[in-house]
Amino acid sequence: MNPWLLTAIIVVLVVAVVIKRRIGEPVNVRELFGAPVILTGIGVLSLVKMTGVTGTDYAWVVTGSVLGIALGALRGTSIELTHRNGALWQRYTGRTFLVMVGSLVTMAGFNFLAMKMGMHESARPIPLSVGVSFLGESLIVGRRGMLSGIPFAPAARGR
Repeated sequence: MNPWLLTAIIVVLVVAVVIKRRIGEPVNVRELFGAPVILTGIGVLSLVKMTGVTGTDYAWVVTGSVLGIALGALRGTSIELTHRNGALWQRYTGRTFLVMVGSLVTMAGFNFLAMKMGMHESARPIPLSVGVSFLGESLIVGRRGMLSGIPFAPAARGR
């Protein structure tokens, strides 16, 4: 798939998720983990298919993925969880957006350093970066939701 088209699709999906979560939405396990797992899988597959990827590239990708999960987890701590209509709901707060900005700055600095230290620019799949970040967030939101005792929302029917 054309990398620009894939990037555009991912940007549209991320914006849609952010808007939904800013308004507030019920938390169900499928939606919480589905997109992050799919994006991470697409990113890993695209990395494996790349030619000319070196051990240095893989080391930076793994390190960047760990950092991305950690920053996503930090974002997950800033999400408001509430009990509404008999189920767990999540909503992004102003603090969530501050954490997002800080995460973007941190990852930009990390990627700049990685490039200066020899990582090939093509060895940075965007789906992997976005996927691990949302995976970190989902892990924390899922754990916080389980600890709250509030039941997760059922998956929507017909999907």
